Order: sequence, then C-alpha cells, then structure tokens
Amino acid sequence: MEPVYNLQGLRVVDLTKPLDPATETRRCHLFRFNTGGPIPDFHTIMDLTSHLGTHAECPYHHDDNWPSVAELPLTTFVGRAIYVNIDFLEPRAHISKADLDRACGDWMKEGDIVLIDSPYKLTPFTPDTNTEKDQRLLVNGETAEWFRDHKAKCIGFGDGVSIENCNEDVKPFHDILLAENIIFLEVLKNLELLQSRVFFMSYAPLPIMGLDSCPVRAYAIEGLPGFTE
Repeated sequence: MEPVYNLQGLRVVDLTKPLDPATETRRCHLFRFNTGGPIPDFHTIMDLTSHLGTHAECPYHHDDNWPSVAELPLTTFVGRAIYVNIDFLEPRAHISKADLDRACGDWMKEGDIVLIDSPYKLTPFTPDTNTEKDQRLLVNGETAEWFRDHKAKCIGFGDGVSIENCNEDVKPFHDILLAENIIFLEVLKNLELLQSRVFFMSYAPLPIMGLDSCPVRAYAIEGLPGFTE
C-alpha cells in the first residue's frame, strides 16, 4: 500500500494504519462467503471493534447523552488541518497551554483539525505503553482547555503523543473536549511524510446510528487552494 500519491498536481498522503485481521490485537475478523447462484457473489461479514486502527472517537464514546457518529455533521470529519510537531519538550512532559501557544498559537485557526506529535515515537495501545520504553508526550485537562478555548474541530494523535497515560489525565481530556463535540482521531500514521504543515484532511466514518467511534481512512491533500498557509 503506497502512502503518497500524486493527483493532478496535488499531493495525497495516506495517514491510515493498514489493518490485517491476522495480526490485529483488537477485534478484527472477516467472514467471506458466496451467496451462490450461477454468478459468483461474494459478501463479507465484518466483525470489528469501533476502536480499530485509525479511528474517529465521537462524543457518544464518553457519554450516553452525547452525539453518536451519525449525529455529527459531515463537516466534523473534513476541513483545514495543521500538523504540530512539538519538538522542544523533554520526554513524558505534559503539553501545557504555554507549550501550545509556542507550537501553534500564532497560526492555528478556529475550526482547525489539529494533529499533534513529537519525536518520541511509540506504537500506541501495545504492551510497551507506560513502560520505560514509552517516552511520548502527555495530554491532560490543561491541554484540553487550550484546544477548547481555541475552538479546534478535532484533535489527532501521532505516535509521539500518548492518550493512554492515566485516568487523572485521560478523563478530563475526554470530559472537556467531547462535551464540546471536539472529536479525537487516534492511531495516525505517516505524519513524517507530510511536506506542509497546513493541508486539507478527510477522515469520514460510516454514518451508523448509535456508533460511538469508527475506523476511518484518513488522508491529507497538500496544495489544495484554500487549505494552505
């Protein structure tokens, strides 16, 4: 699977983790069958968790009274995105409001999709999480307050930022942002292949009523007029 494509002069970067049912640790099973008849007619039953691979987490993930995937407008899942690689903090540091002011305070716009990352890469949701190998930057309630106050649309996570540190960090981060319908985009890949820090992005889920989150095909389009610096 190629991560970068050229489309009529635009650069398209696939930011999605490929999924292989043979190796996934989260629920991912495919059951392929032929419905029969004179013409082969193959269908596949997909038995998947909603938090599989690159996925969009919506408010219903955190509260029964908040919107599910299908209840959010399509514009929640497309728009201007910025890539913020925070490379000036020590390992395992919490990302503060002052850090975000420094990293993107002067060029982030209201309604942006903000992808945060750092040089301290570790594949998320593995046995190495929260071990001595895990040097990723951390988010907490203060981080969430900054994104809420700056009216972000979505917060995406590269492999350099952890959202699985501890309940004291993770719960307020979810409480503050999902209450405002600011969703999360987790397990992003290939961010290092981006050549622009501002681009168009899409990560639309299937509009299934009652679904809390959904695997997505996330991609960036660099050079699209109206979605550059």
